[in-house]
Amino acid sequence: MKRRAFISLLGNGMVALPFVAHAQPSTPTIGYFSGRSAESEGLYKEAFHRGLGEIGYREHRNVAIEYRFSEGQDARLPGLAADLVHQRVAVLVATDAPSALAAQAATSTIPIVFSTGSDPVKLGVVESLNRPTGNATGIFTFVTDLGPKRLQLLREVVPHGKLVAFIVNMNTVNGPAQLDQMKAAAKEMDQQILILRAGNEAGLNEAFAAVLEQKAAAILYSASVFFQVMRNQVVNFAAQHSIPAIYEWPEFVTSGGLMSYSSNRSEAGRQLGIYTGQILNGAKPVDLPIIQSTKFEFVINLKTAKALGIKISDNLLSLADRTIE
Repeated sequence: MKRRAFISLLGNGMVALPFVAHAQPSTPTIGYFSGRSAESEGLYKEAFHRGLGEIGYREHRNVAIEYRFSEGQDARLPGLAADLVHQRVAVLVATDAPSALAAQAATSTIPIVFSTGSDPVKLGVVESLNRPTGNATGIFTFVTDLGPKRLQLLREVVPHGKLVAFIVNMNTVNGPAQLDQMKAAAKEMDQQILILRAGNEAGLNEAFAAVLEQKAAAILYSASVFFQVMRNQVVNFAAQHSIPAIYEWPEFVTSGGLMSYSSNRSEAGRQLGIYTGQILNGAKPVDLPIIQSTKFEFVINLKTAKALGIKISDNLLSLADRTIE
């Protein structure tokens, strides 16, 4: 074709140069849900973001996150999980045992990354720790099995305390097991315990009244998302009535509680974020073994001890990983 004819065809719109459209990669969405409140989840969520960032994912940059919190009401979790599945999130992140069970019931196809304080094999979330089958993997943080150790530490504070109150939430999947462990530990230590059940605010107020009526020397709380949501109330009660107490997570201690003993929560949240990022990069849950806690943290609030008129022994101080002045 002559040059003049070719230009004429272009002018008449009869020839068009090919246009190649380069599709922009879509931003994946994480469905993050928990039985806690947004406030009580705060530090754990920060650790999760740190781990996610190590894999190269930043919220509002290259990943979106949908958050759902049940505010300590486990009955709401199945609905929250179903809502996130309906939105077709790329991965479900469940940060406690009831949430992990709700996620498992909601989907068998969307990858699940969970954190649980109970043995996930016993819970039925996975079949094996080394090679989890199905669509779930995650972090086992050794929380619910630490009650006897907490009782031992509390007895160091009140060595002559005749009665220790154990406040347990029996509405959770791990409540009965924690109660059995505490009964066995108390018998072995020859420690009298006052068992009080509290799974809602009314029950917690009744437990508080019983602690005062029975003149318990100290309080030990079971591991429970509900108590985390009610953190300010349980810490304030101990302060108002000058009763030493031990809790599961350091957040209770930074809020004014006396002591906590737990797995290293920050490290668990970080690992949760790392696994989530790896899933987004294409890893399969079956190829990611359950990470088990190897770091534990004992925290003492010395300011609270002073306010309670308690002298922390040199032995306890030597065991503490962190003290708050």
